[in-house]
Amino acid sequence: MKKSTKNKIIEFAIPLFTKVGYGTISMQEMAQQLGMSRGNLTYHFKDKDALLALIAQQMWAKIEQERIKSRTFPSFENIHNEIQLYYKIQKEYAFIFLDPHVLRHPLIREQFRKMTKQTIADNKAGIAFSMKLGNMKPEQVPGTYHNLAFITWMLSFFWLAQRIIRDDQSDERVEKLVWTMLIPHFTEKGIQAFKNFFGEEYYNDLGEPFEIDISALIAF
Repeated sequence: MKKSTKNKIIEFAIPLFTKVGYGTISMQEMAQQLGMSRGNLTYHFKDKDALLALIAQQMWAKIEQERIKSRTFPSFENIHNEIQLYYKIQKEYAFIFLDPHVLRHPLIREQFRKMTKQTIADNKAGIAFSMKLGNMKPEQVPGTYHNLAFITWMLSFFWLAQRIIRDDQSDERVEKLVWTMLIPHFTEKGIQAFKNFFGEEYYNDLGEPFEIDISALIAF
């Protein structure tokens, strides 16, 4: 099926906004790079906000389509899938996640607030379900599990930004960081269930061993 002009513009605009920034390029410059007149571009999108609105609509639809698949019941598998979904979407629509001005844009901000609230609630449900199954210990310090649900979202949402800041080219994956926060709260039953699902090799490869020579830190 032949792509519509609108779809071609969207496919061109997303990587362009990521490369140069949403706020730094004009419709005239976009039209020139697309090889069309400004009038032709504004016929399809009257301004950049109209273009952003359709890009955001496309992004929300992809997110919801994937989330529906894993919302049948709360589980850590769903948390795992949600984290991977966030990263996939971040890479595809990087300019939205990396530009604070875009994140605060009225077309983006409220929907992200709703999605964030739902994601944290889903994370809490996953923890509660795991406790009910006996895979997680009862909360030892009040607030711990609420904070873990929040931090899980935060790590997922800002993962791409921190990689860029650190110029991180490794294959480090955000879900492994999340598991290293959660596993200390697992029961033996939960650890075994985790190993059964993800495998012993995955369990033993969640991160670099913490090795430091404290003698080098002693000044006297």
